[in-house]
Amino acid sequence: MSPDWPTLVALAPIAFAGAVVYGITGFGAALVTIPLATHLVPMPFALAMFAVVDLVNALRVGLENPRLAVKAEVVRMAPMIVVGVILGVTALVNLPRKAGMIALGAFVILYALYSLAHRARMRTVGSRWAYVAGLAGGITSTLFGAGGPPYAIYLSHRPLSKDEFRATLTLTTVASISLRVVAFLVTGLLLDPKAWIAAAIAVPAGLAGLAVARHIFRRVSRETLTRLVALMLLASGASLIARALG
Repeated sequence: MSPDWPTLVALAPIAFAGAVVYGITGFGAALVTIPLATHLVPMPFALAMFAVVDLVNALRVGLENPRLAVKAEVVRMAPMIVVGVILGVTALVNLPRKAGMIALGAFVILYALYSLAHRARMRTVGSRWAYVAGLAGGITSTLFGAGGPPYAIYLSHRPLSKDEFRATLTLTTVASISLRVVAFLVTGLLLDPKAWIAAAIAVPAGLAGLAVARHIFRRVSRETLTRLVALMLLASGASLIARALG
């Protein structure tokens, strides 16, 4: 059943919250928006409309410092991102709703636990791990709307400065989300006019969230915010699994 107008409007605050997280951390919006939105609309609808919102947000952030991105890292990941997107969209159109919610909840919880266990000092890994990150990110980007974590984990183990990390992650995310939007158009998930209407309502809220994120970023440490978001994700993921099993 197609969402009604109050439901479409209710998705805007969720877009705002996701954009705040994205503006602070450089990724992770879908880890907030998709679990929350699936309490209101079917997961395929949420994935489709937030793909458009995420692309606008990523382009907005990506235009800030594109020259700082290490393009060699993006080029290494890109081919496997394409493969991952194809595998992910194939699974999405065939995955039962209950199984999809449980898988999303488990993914969110696992990433939250990784964030809580994360330590600042990490060893450097070889560039061949880019292929693994690209494949994993392509799959999770399409299946859960969250390709950022695999890319972020890989890039955080590469010899990049803080600015290079953020710019490279943003450029990778733009490429990944663009492929996701194309995949959703091809499979028909973005052919529902209400998905575009919902996105049009949510985009201004997302841009407002990015503006708020800039102010928060200056006042609170990224470490503290990341841990708060991780705790919120634990609760969100658990609620999804409980809802699916219940």
